[in-house]
Amino acid sequence: MRRLVPTVIAVAVVALIVGIVAGSGGGKHERETVQSFVTLWSRGDYAGMYRLLDERAQEGVTLSAFTAAYRSAAETATTRALALGKVRDRDGDVIPVEVAVRTRVFGTVRGILDVPLSGEGEEAKIAWRPQLVFPDLQPGEQLTRETALPSRGTLLARDGAVLAEGSDRTSAIPDVATQVVGRLEPIPAEQRAAMRALGYPEDAQVGVSGLERVFQEQLAGEPGGRLLGGTRVLARSEPRGARPVHTTIDPEVERTAIAMMGSRYGGISAIDPATGEILALAGVAYSGLQPPGSTFKIITLTGALEEGIAKPDTQYPVVSEATLSGVPIQNASGEFCGGSLVASFAHSCNSVFAPLGARLGAEKLVEVSERFGFNRAVPIPGAATSTIPAAGEIGDDLAVGSSAIGQGLVQATALQMTLVAATIANGGKRPVPTLQLGATPRFVRVTSPKIAHEVGRMMTEVVKDGTGGAAAIDGVVVAGKTGTAELRSTVAPEDGSEAPDHQTDDIPDTDAWFVAYAPDRKPRVAVGVLFTEAGAGGDVAAPAAHDVLVTALQRRRATG
Repeated sequence: MRRLVPTVIAVAVVALIVGIVAGSGGGKHERETVQSFVTLWSRGDYAGMYRLLDERAQEGVTLSAFTAAYRSAAETATTRALALGKVRDRDGDVIPVEVAVRTRVFGTVRGILDVPLSGEGEEAKIAWRPQLVFPDLQPGEQLTRETALPSRGTLLARDGAVLAEGSDRTSAIPDVATQVVGRLEPIPAEQRAAMRALGYPEDAQVGVSGLERVFQEQLAGEPGGRLLGGTRVLARSEPRGARPVHTTIDPEVERTAIAMMGSRYGGISAIDPATGEILALAGVAYSGLQPPGSTFKIITLTGALEEGIAKPDTQYPVVSEATLSGVPIQNASGEFCGGSLVASFAHSCNSVFAPLGARLGAEKLVEVSERFGFNRAVPIPGAATSTIPAAGEIGDDLAVGSSAIGQGLVQATALQMTLVAATIANGGKRPVPTLQLGATPRFVRVTSPKIAHEVGRMMTEVVKDGTGGAAAIDGVVVAGKTGTAELRSTVAPEDGSEAPDHQTDDIPDTDAWFVAYAPDRKPRVAVGVLFTEAGAGGDVAAPAAHDVLVTALQRRRATG
């Protein structure tokens, strides 16, 4: 109902205009001038208001100062809308008009605006005074606000454990809270005007990171206080405290993710693919961008199957490299790789997937990537957007092929690649991630259930008989994909010399990735792991994903 107020205001103004026009006598034009002044005010047309001022008033205040005075008053009062009431007959040099100001903090404030005029009839102008910025202000009074803030709301973990409460934000599980709760700080300078208009003083503490930022509006409650004209109280309201915010973070899954991170830099995320609920976020899981390496081949594979340019039993030569645009692209460690599409995916053959991506083409590759969530904002404050260049900006076949294996200018977060795995787990529907427990699940159709099933079957081969064996769980079929993102080129040197073996001789030159979901049928959890400058995904990231998967599956079985 609150959103209908502007329409009601407009109807009231139209009705009033009709009444005024129907009137008669010399006061008609004067009332029309006052009515126009307040109507323009309700529209925020300060330049139009200023044109109605008499010459003396305009000599005393510039348009910029006039505008600033009204904007400051609106900000102080937390004005949302303004409605014009009855315009009374002229009383000497003043025409009183009833004004109702709808505010965020103080409700609707009603009062009289005594509008002084100079001149008569059609010559009437507004003899403006500073007290006209708000109804019932008296000469010499300043409009000010005293703010009363409620206690900040409590953050709860999935199981009800307190993540943060009270003014000092104490937690029952501080080891988990330090990773996910985030920080409170004074309002950033660029947000002060907007926050003041919502009723917050400049020294208020707001969430600037983590869950405190994600749920800032819900945790803040509603401020109260007093609206003053000089020392007189024009309006008052009581602050309203926030209800506890129940998050999706599972403390045990989070603890395992934290333990797997150790002192390494990167991120780990875990989500429920059926709902999009985020179970864990460790490190820079949703803010750190890195080339996703071969985990991106899930997207390339999806596009290739959709276009029919490859099938699971399609055969490829067993070679150590492929040539695109006259330049060799090597497999990891220069190994020989190929065979069926299933085997090529399981063993992460660049020599297969780079040419496959080039054949797919930049336009299709980008289009499929965007369906999976690339170049799309994640609905979590502070989350980075994973990106792939526009099709026309990628370049030749070499650049397209490099992008198809997660290199080049492709950038992704661990959360984004977790969502890629979750999309396959969910039959081709990408879950919209959420940190709010009980939120209505939302999905975006990415690919058909048939294609998702084929990709998922190949992902199980990665763990069963490929590069992701370290993620295998006894009694559970795990679907996954490794990634070893080269921080230097995968392109062989042009002089024909052998490329250095980064994975064994220069470990810091590769990021380790692994994404997975389990079980393969009726998946309960999807996980993404990124460790920067850490080595090969199958050796480093897959074991970490294994432990997070185990904990998450245990918790899902225990809690339903």
